[in-house]
Amino acid sequence: MRKYNVAIVGIRGAVGQEMLKILRERKFPYDQLKLISTSIEQDATDAEGNRIEKINKDSFKGVHIGLFSPGAAVSKIWAPIAAKAGCIVIDNTSQFRMDKDVPLVVPEVNPEEIKNHKGIIANPNCSTIQMVVVLKPLHDYAKIKRIVVSTYQSVSGAGSEAIEELQKQSKDPSYPPAKFPHPIAFNMLPHIDVFQPNFYTKEEVKMKNETQKILKDKSIKVTATCVRVPVIRSHSESVNIETERKITREKAIKLLSKAPGVIVVDDVTKNKYPLPIDAANKDETFVGRIREDESIKNGLNLWIVSDNLRKGAALNAIQIAEELIKSGNL
Repeated sequence: MRKYNVAIVGIRGAVGQEMLKILRERKFPYDQLKLISTSIEQDATDAEGNRIEKINKDSFKGVHIGLFSPGAAVSKIWAPIAAKAGCIVIDNTSQFRMDKDVPLVVPEVNPEEIKNHKGIIANPNCSTIQMVVVLKPLHDYAKIKRIVVSTYQSVSGAGSEAIEELQKQSKDPSYPPAKFPHPIAFNMLPHIDVFQPNFYTKEEVKMKNETQKILKDKSIKVTATCVRVPVIRSHSESVNIETERKITREKAIKLLSKAPGVIVVDDVTKNKYPLPIDAANKDETFVGRIREDESIKNGLNLWIVSDNLRKGAALNAIQIAEELIKSGNL
């Protein structure tokens, strides 16, 4: 079996660490593995004895695949440099997602887009990934006209400092907020990313634009409200869809039970439905509370939960890399 040289850029962040963990778990066929940081002054060694390289112009010589999660401003500079050196970049930041020349890929949904890369492939936003994995089979069956989504997003989506802030405030509610504008422990914040002129946040706009691009259908109407909740790991979403033809609860369950990467957890008689605590450290996206919307003719409600650090970020990027190898587009 051929092996590949791989670089993780942003290794010191939560997603970078998750990428390293998943590469090992899935026995990814790497030969050399470079761990690269953009925030250190000189090369260093981590607690496990792994060498961490300070990013430089020669970092990507001989590297086949670059898994990037260093922040959009950093990717903007270094992803093109890596691509020019012959490295295929799979970028987890928001920098290239809406670039018309960059594929935006969820392997269970639109793997065919991978072949269109020009050196960079974008990983979608975490909240978008888990939603489209579930909606794709429903869209194929009945064509979705409109999506109304409210997200309940864990603090790990805002990084390790946000996790620490929640933990400290949970022990001491007077601990002052720094990562968030208000206390997050015992609270919820209807505010993720910066507010836009239309009063939506950037996170909410991402969900609309990315969903339309991934599903290749700009006619789908999407409106989102994104909320930060005091959960460490896994995002939850309440999703209401309106379709061109009716999908019964039974048909939805049948379609979703066969969907790749999806697990249906739906037995309200036993209080079984997806929970963030159960989705943590799992690869799959979980869906439940499936029910027909009685307020419109062709509506459906769903509750979707997934680990934002795994499927919402690191795992999806590595699945793209695996698909690149399998399809011969590397």
